[in-house]
Order: sequence, then structure tokens, then C-alpha cells
Amino acid sequence: MPKNENAPKNPALKPVRGTHDILPADYRRHRMVVETARRVAAQYGYGEMSMPIFEFTEVFQRTLGDTSDIVSKEMYTFADRSGDSLTLRPEATAGVARAFLSNGLIQELPLKVFCQGPMFRYERPQKGRLRQFHQIDVELLGVAEALGDVEIIALGADALNALGLKDKVTLELNTLGDLESRLAYRSTLVDYLSGHATKLSSDSRARLERNPLRILDSKNEGDRAIIADAPLISDSLNFSSRRIFEDLCAGLTTAGISYRLNPRLVRGLDYYCHAAFEFTTEALGAQGTVLAGGRYDGLIAQMGGQPTPGTGWAAGVERLAMLIEAPSEAPRPIAVVPVGEDQDAQALAITLRLRRAGFTVELGYSGKVKKRMKRANKLNACAAVVLGSEEAARQAVMVRNMDTGEEAEVSLESLEAHLACHR
Repeated sequence: MPKNENAPKNPALKPVRGTHDILPADYRRHRMVVETARRVAAQYGYGEMSMPIFEFTEVFQRTLGDTSDIVSKEMYTFADRSGDSLTLRPEATAGVARAFLSNGLIQELPLKVFCQGPMFRYERPQKGRLRQFHQIDVELLGVAEALGDVEIIALGADALNALGLKDKVTLELNTLGDLESRLAYRSTLVDYLSGHATKLSSDSRARLERNPLRILDSKNEGDRAIIADAPLISDSLNFSSRRIFEDLCAGLTTAGISYRLNPRLVRGLDYYCHAAFEFTTEALGAQGTVLAGGRYDGLIAQMGGQPTPGTGWAAGVERLAMLIEAPSEAPRPIAVVPVGEDQDAQALAITLRLRRAGFTVELGYSGKVKKRMKRANKLNACAAVVLGSEEAARQAVMVRNMDTGEEAEVSLESLEAHLACHR
């Protein structure tokens, strides 16, 4: 990458490591991802909501657990001036659950919500992974049946398809079973891992007794080698859990959604159960997961509310933006060019009038006509409305076609109608 000679020498004028500025050209992709997901979610009946970007730290400690990497290593936590411990949100689900309880939304069940915005985690920055990143998130509370998981997954699939990613992603699917199944699996897994305890990483040894399922998410190469031969949760499923998973698979087949079973796909948090899924891609290297979710029937109760089933997913906007085709350019503007300062007031009036009529308009702010026309070319204007004193006396302007160079005098009264052909 060529060195930017205009880059500031003062480090304080550079973005903090792991953050970046989303400039207008890149923001078009960012906006397309968010707006597409918002539109598809609305078609499914999901209403948009927004939570604060920081919560009391306990919201995340109670839900994500002290042994998770997010809580122990990645959260941005600080004390405010009153001494309260606050944390910038590392994910959205805990905030949705807190909002559900804070606002007494149990009467609104089933609750279907869409949200989006920035999240914060202190991670090692790399392609597709930032310390301030953006997510789209959908949550469905109050539906215990597998049909709810089918709907949530279908919503994600339709959003990805609408972004043109149908052939770039694969749905990976697994089940975590119910509590009885997970406890049986936990016992089997601990027996296996205990025989390899001395070879596990220090993080995994610390989790062996408290939450062994989290070891299955380890990225340590030594841990991965041990995990490869670990028993599968599918071998510990009871009849009820198997039946629920069969219903989920049948529902996805009915919905025309293909999937690949991944018996190693797990969620390490105690409140997760049954469905676990990810849409993955090979186009982003190691950061292959673009959308991930699952069922979390125990979350609301863990936060102090009544037992309430829930399922949902989150997707990284930056990762999706890297995968999609560049959206079409914004409409070419019309440039309004006053010949002299005497026409500035009229130029402003015409600019506002055309914008209010639905046109995209750029005003030539200052300089001689040649400079203003040069800027119009740089903006890729489709037409230039040139205001001269002689035309002004006739209540008219000159309109130049910027592609052909042809000019025509047009009355102010018919200006909008004339410019409509340039859209």
C-alpha cells in the first residue's frame, strides 16, 4: 500500500488501534448491509429497537460468565464519576434481555426485535476483526418450538441472499440438547479431557471444571488436536432433544434451506440449548463466520426474570461488507453554477427548490465559472444549471448537458420538467 504523505505525524490524530473511519465510499457498503437486514427483518415482522452502548458491567458478567474470553480479556470496562462499573457492550443479546426485563415486555410475547450498531471488544485486530465493530442482530423471545429457530435461520438466510451471498456462505448446524443432555455430555467430556489435562492450555485447564464446553471453542493448536478426538454431544442426546432437532432439520428442509451438520459447533454458555448455527464463508480466510446464533432458553431466567424461551443471531457488518458487490453509485447530481456573486442568492434559492423537488443538487460555492464547472465535472454531474445576468433578466437559466456539452435556455418555470430527463 502506498505511503500516505498527508497522514498526520501526531499519533493522537490517528484512529485508535482496532478502530477505523468508515469514509463515504466504504459507508455505502456498510449502509447496504444494515438496510438490507432491516428490510428483511421488517418483512418477517421484527420491530427495530436500540439499547445504550454501555450497560452496568453485571449485565454482561451474569450472562457471559467470568470464565469467558469476552469477560476476562476483551471487555472495555470503566468506572464512571459516581463509581458505578460500566461496560461498553461487547454484544447485543444481553442488552436486549435487559431491556426486555427493564421495560416489562413479558406482555408483548412473542417479542420479535431487530437492532444494529457498534460493539466493543479488546481483541487482536486482523482482517474482519476490529475492537470497535458493528453488528446486525435479531432476537425472538417467547417461542419454545423449533419453528422459532427455523424462522430465525430463514430470516438470516434471506438477508444473506438479498445481499447476493447465497453461493458464498454455508449454513452449519448442530444441537446442544436440553439441560439433561448437556449434563450427561459434560460428564463424558470432562472424563475425556481430564485424561489430557496436562497437555491443555492454561485457559482450558481453568475451564475444565467450571465450563468444559468452552474448551471446544479454544483456538489453541494444542487444544484443537485434543478436541479433535473428543466425544460428540450427539451421543448424549435424550429422546426429547433428538426429536426437537429432527423438527428443526425438517423445518429447514421445508423452507428450502440447505445445511451441513457440524457436530463440533457448540456454545459454551450455560443458558444456550438445542439449536446452534453459523453461516460461514471461505472468502475471508480465518475469520470465516459471518452470522452466528442459537437458542438461549435459560438467559432471561439467569438475569432474574421468568423462564422465557429465546433464539436469535448476530452478524458482523464489516465482514459482510467485505463480501458484497459494491452498491450502485448515488444518483448523479445537478450542479448549480452562478456566473458571478450577483447570482449567488438566486443560485441558493434554485438549489433549495430543486432539492425539495427530489433532485440531488450541488451548489458551486465560490470561484470563477471555469473553476465551478471543473468541480461539476469532478462531481460527475449530469447537468449544470448556469445562472447569468442576461438569463436572469428573462427569468431563465442555461442548462448544459455535461455528457454532450449541449446547452439550452430554460425558463425557471419549466426547470424541473426539463431536468427530469437528466435523472
